[in-house]
Amino acid sequence: MIEMLDYEIVNWTFIIIGETLIAIGIFCDLMGALGMLRFPNFFVRLHAATVGTIGGAVVPILGAALIAAGAEFLGPYRWFMAGSSVITAILILILAPTGTHVLARAAHRSKAAKVEPKVVDMLEEKERRNAE
Repeated sequence: MIEMLDYEIVNWTFIIIGETLIAIGIFCDLMGALGMLRFPNFFVRLHAATVGTIGGAVVPILGAALIAAGAEFLGPYRWFMAGSSVITAILILILAPTGTHVLARAAHRSKAAKVEPKVVDMLEEKERRNAE
């Protein structure tokens, strides 16, 4: 029987966890796309787009980082690939919600998108208070 060395077990663990994260990302992309088709208005669809971006981009990029860290055949470049993937995931994690917030606020303030159905609209109430 072939004995696996400890570092080989760690590398295979990285690869298996990375592939699992990529599969989770595929699921999040599908759910985000389904939400874009099914949700009723712009603001809820924007939420689905953000779920697709965070779950469908950040999670698989972290999985690719783990796969790169576990891929011995890349040599020393595997750490460059893993590090750049993690930095990219962090940037997307910061910038995607910020961009979504800016889009939603601009659409609300310009009244380009209807807020229907709504229960509470705090921005509208704040604008009314400021106008008085």
